[in-house]
Amino acid sequence: MYAGNAALKASGALSIAVPGELAGLYEAWKEHGKLPWERLVRPAERLAETGFKISSYLYMQMESTRSGIMADKGLRNIFTSNGNLLQPGSICRNKKLAQTLRTIIKYGPQAFYNGSIGTNLIKDVQKVGGILTMKDLESYQIKLKKPIFEKVLGHQILGMPPPSSGGAGMTLILNILSEYGVPKGVSGSLGLHRFIEALKHVFAVRMNLGDPDFVDVSKVVSDMLSIKFAKELKKTIYDNMTFTPDHYGGRWNQIHDHGTSHISIVDRERNAVSMTTTVNSYFGAQFLSPSTGILLNNEMDDFSVPGNCSTGLPPPTPANFIRPAKRPLSSMTPTIVLKDGQLKAVVGASGGAMIIAGTTEVLLNHIARGMDPFTSVMASRSYHQLTPNVLRYENWTTVSEDHFEVPAETRISLKKKGHELKSITGGTVCQLIVHRLDGPKTTGGTIFGKLTAVSDPRKGGFPSGY
Repeated sequence: MYAGNAALKASGALSIAVPGELAGLYEAWKEHGKLPWERLVRPAERLAETGFKISSYLYMQMESTRSGIMADKGLRNIFTSNGNLLQPGSICRNKKLAQTLRTIIKYGPQAFYNGSIGTNLIKDVQKVGGILTMKDLESYQIKLKKPIFEKVLGHQILGMPPPSSGGAGMTLILNILSEYGVPKGVSGSLGLHRFIEALKHVFAVRMNLGDPDFVDVSKVVSDMLSIKFAKELKKTIYDNMTFTPDHYGGRWNQIHDHGTSHISIVDRERNAVSMTTTVNSYFGAQFLSPSTGILLNNEMDDFSVPGNCSTGLPPPTPANFIRPAKRPLSSMTPTIVLKDGQLKAVVGASGGAMIIAGTTEVLLNHIARGMDPFTSVMASRSYHQLTPNVLRYENWTTVSEDHFEVPAETRISLKKKGHELKSITGGTVCQLIVHRLDGPKTTGGTIFGKLTAVSDPRKGGFPSGY
């Protein structure tokens, strides 16, 4: 598809996969929604019409993607003025998107998948060399899957199944760490070392996953959810040292998915939603449809491509090769946690391939290390993706002056065990809601305890409630 040029799947018209978010949101509303469709879409339409202020965080990403924005007419129209990027505090409007949303309010997603919006979008994409067609939109189907549901550390974890590796990956990490005992076995620098080693095992195994409609992943998933498998992996973890990637048994090269946004929601009836959404990289394909105002994804970059391998690295995984109607492997880890059948927590994160680590660290902080919700989110984070064999750790100050840094004594301990360390600015951005289970019960048995919501300040977030 890319004629030996894998860079074409990273940005531009050929990086665009069939958009599915609108269809998914509409189906969720049909199945579970109570409010009228218009009431849900109208706030987004008004925001696109009247505009919003460019935040410092958005401006940072605009700066990092400046060349892509300047190269695309649609993005230039929205994010620049007089040839310059809009500055923080400037009002950003997308009136074409507002018009598109008004049509969707009136006609629903059919206007996109089988109507005028889709027709105009396809024309825009094909005009710049894309191969997306109306047939692609018309034939798109949502998939309703049973979540991963496992008991770990005295809780029930509900996670996203393949083609995401998040739910199974989190479960495997927690199962391995539970063998050490909590909280002592997962605390301090030794606890972090054990976490990183478990994470490396997950990244070795996850690349055998793919879209289950195209690849048989039942054995891989079964292993990742198995306590017996976790115990076997624990035997290969040494408290005094780390190893090269081949020790963990990974056969395939990693994909480095990007971006995402996440929201965690609990309503007054204690229904919960954990939703991760993405256009993949910042500004997706770096193409905004001029006629519809829609920013397109570069989701094709999450697929593996035959022959796309750097010297010294394992080959790409066939389980994640491109096929028509196939969904790519991802790291999304939207999670709902129950305790004795009652809602305990809702958590998830943005941050691409680092999501599994970030979400698991935050949840581990609360349910295993006993941290309160705020401290669980504010604690520094570390990441590893097996290849390259580098432990990345936070050491940065946000634009709002919050500083995140793994302590020096912890870093010294990790270096002594053989870890190669590299500091990073950024990482994951987590959204956590914790439900206290000491509240009153209804006649139906549901506990109504105090809700504590923490929105990660790493991207200027704040919780909202009423």
